[in-house]
Amino acid sequence: MIERIGRRAVAGINAVGRFGHFVTDMAHAVPDVATWGRPTIVQMRRVGVDSLPVALFIAAFTGVVLALQASYTFTGTVPLYFVGTLVGKTMMLEMGPVLVGLALAGRVGASMAAELGTMKVTEQVDALETLAYDPQSFLVLPRVVAGTAMFPVIVALAILTGIFTGWIASLVLLDLSTQEFLKGLKQFYRFKDTWYGLFKSATFGFTITLVGCIVGLGTRGGAEGVGKSTMRAVVYSAVLLLVLDAFWARVLLR
Repeated sequence: MIERIGRRAVAGINAVGRFGHFVTDMAHAVPDVATWGRPTIVQMRRVGVDSLPVALFIAAFTGVVLALQASYTFTGTVPLYFVGTLVGKTMMLEMGPVLVGLALAGRVGASMAAELGTMKVTEQVDALETLAYDPQSFLVLPRVVAGTAMFPVIVALAILTGIFTGWIASLVLLDLSTQEFLKGLKQFYRFKDTWYGLFKSATFGFTITLVGCIVGLGTRGGAEGVGKSTMRAVVYSAVLLLVLDAFWARVLLR
């Protein structure tokens, strides 16, 4: 048992060291804009535009569910216009960034891990190094920059979609007027609600893409290794996303 604990402790320390070296190499590659600049545009389309349907679909039904659950909770206790308050606050502070982040952890993080893992096991990464291309500049930075830049855009559109569908559900299913919904929406709104959700989503995008790249480039063992790396990327991204969510709530919402 002691030997097993020791092996796991050493493996954990090695993993932290590899992560530190990876991030350091990525930082050293930042000045090489000529290499990572153009691929970043392609990755922004793949990470951002191609992910919009999934994100907006999730946000749309989340807004409807929030409106219905708020009505169920508030009926007979508080004024019904607080439905607008709950929909707006919840979408901006929590549901928008977290649900979209978890969905894109499965879509974006898994895709990057599988793609880079396949390149690693088929020795395409080694070929790039032979041709004097830095994998950090050519493969990692475009994905991380694109994820960090595009996640707030996706989340902002998801938040607007969730509030819009919550408003429609309030009109059609709850007999709540537009004036009442907007009154609740503005009741406790603070500008901090907006930038908090967008800032948090940017950190989610950075984390998800970075984990996907680290796990993908660490792939070993052929097709089976690619499958394991894809699974690990999704699990690690989801866990880190929830940890970050709690961390930012503790630090920024004081």
